[in-house]
Amino acid sequence: MSTATLSGTGVKLLTGNAAAAFGAMLCSPDVVAAYPITPQTEVIEKLSQFHAEGDLDAEMINVEGENSAMNAVTAASLAGGRVFTATSSWGLVFMYDAVLATAGARAPVVMVNVNRETPGIIAVSSGQQDMISTRDCGWIFLVAENCQEILDQVIIAYRLAEDHGIQLPVMVHYDGFYLSYMAERVEVPEKRMVKSYLSILDSQPRRPALLPGKGLGCGSHGIMGGYLELRRKHLNALMRSKEILKEAEDEFARIFQRSYPGAVEEYRAADADTVLVGSGSMCGTIRTVVDVMRDQGRRVGMVKIRMYRPFPAAELVSSLKGKKSAGVVDRSVCFGFEGGPIFNEVASLSGKFPETGLLSFIDGIANTDITKENIEEMFTRLIEMSKGGAVDTVNWMAEE
Repeated sequence: MSTATLSGTGVKLLTGNAAAAFGAMLCSPDVVAAYPITPQTEVIEKLSQFHAEGDLDAEMINVEGENSAMNAVTAASLAGGRVFTATSSWGLVFMYDAVLATAGARAPVVMVNVNRETPGIIAVSSGQQDMISTRDCGWIFLVAENCQEILDQVIIAYRLAEDHGIQLPVMVHYDGFYLSYMAERVEVPEKRMVKSYLSILDSQPRRPALLPGKGLGCGSHGIMGGYLELRRKHLNALMRSKEILKEAEDEFARIFQRSYPGAVEEYRAADADTVLVGSGSMCGTIRTVVDVMRDQGRRVGMVKIRMYRPFPAAELVSSLKGKKSAGVVDRSVCFGFEGGPIFNEVASLSGKFPETGLLSFIDGIANTDITKENIEEMFTRLIEMSKGGAVDTVNWMAEE
């Protein structure tokens, strides 16, 4: 991300959760469904504060659980409203059936998910397992690295979700316990600027809204070929979102003077022999280690996944082609496969860059830190492999 100071922009010290709440408030949702869960609770608390102080003119629905939260915002969205909610981990699992229904209904819901380990072993700890567990639900997934990116991605999420050519829900993910509670400098734009940014949606055809005295049908059972057609159109819309993301980020740069590169971001990767592929808050640490190792004369770099669904296959092939070695860092596990889940998805593309050796690194689960030392060790093993050395394909760094 590149930034420039913008006159009229308020600079605040915000946690990741507060940044998410500011992003949602600035987009002026009509309905917010609220239910707390660690480490997301602060998002809902902040939105409730905005509502109480008159900064958020929305219907606040205090539901009895996450499943009700998703059903409430989906119904409001299908009735023509702009909506927002937030969850994490067990809450995302509890609303799973509604998450699927929201995607199937093509409801442009925006939700932040504050990444945390999911049920299995009882743990209130960081990890991206909740994101991985819902990756095939049909939502667009964005992944933020820092607090500024959280706020900006929430705003961009509405531009994606409500685009007439997409009409799909968007989930903005960021690492719980790290970004959720970490306070950073964040540039908060004025609401009028956000309104201007989203105004392109006003000129597009609108989906039918629920109006008094008029009927509106939502949801049906697919029969024979009709179901297949709906699935195909859903998938096509999901794939189109990569193109719309680039358009949306170009327009974002014009209005807010902060630019983003699309689904994948490279850092010192163009001339690198060895790269690490990461997502979320780990990328800041990887970037620091890359700088140190570059000063030592080692040609290393980073490839950061910013949009996880749709999977940025072509972008990753372009970034990894010609490298001697590449490692994928997963903050989750892939049950039934060796290696992490994102690693396995990258490995499925390896026929398009057969010269690049691939290693899987699993780290940062259950509140373990992805340290500079671990990242240095990842690069060391990748360089060793590129020289013909014997290394394990799957590396559980958190155990070492």
